[in-house]
Amino acid sequence: KKDLSINADTLIGYYSPKSKNKISRIEAHGKVEMKTPDTQAFGDKMIYDIKDDTAVLTGTPAKIKSPEFTITSKGPITYYQSQQKAVAKDTIEAIDNQNNHVFADLMTAWFTKDKKGELVLDRIEIEQNVKIISKDTTVTALRGTYNALLGKIYLYDDVTINQNGNILKGSRAETDLNTSISKIISDGQKGR
Repeated sequence: KKDLSINADTLIGYYSPKSKNKISRIEAHGKVEMKTPDTQAFGDKMIYDIKDDTAVLTGTPAKIKSPEFTITSKGPITYYQSQQKAVAKDTIEAIDNQNNHVFADLMTAWFTKDKKGELVLDRIEIEQNVKIISKDTTVTALRGTYNALLGKIYLYDDVTINQNGNILKGSRAETDLNTSISKIISDGQKGR
């Protein structure tokens, strides 16, 4: 792809069995760096399947840097370029520009094009052992969604908010990363 570059200590290209002139897969080993116009990814090993347009990055840790977030993962990060999506697994930490930390065991990030046609973060789905640490607040939940345009995280299931020693529990919550304000939202069934 013309808007994707890959650098590493070793690059191995595998030709397609159907066409000896086309590379179907690239393996990168050692100091891997993958770049698109707005995003960089770093790791120890990457396998890029050109036909499926997917790149699987592993490292100690694997890392994706966008203008809004830095995401690190002890497990693989799979980047689906044509879908503008990245999936990270296993002990993940995301840090935004305001130094808010989001932890989970599974994160799926979707990117979209802004008015200038540049790729920007749209949203991140977070699941399994979710924990958010902001200025004065720690929030835990089973799952949630980060809306990048609003700077808000919506959390669901077994939510606990600890804000300066005040603890709130409920089934849903909203955390505004711009203001560090978190609140419990009643779902009308279980209440607060």
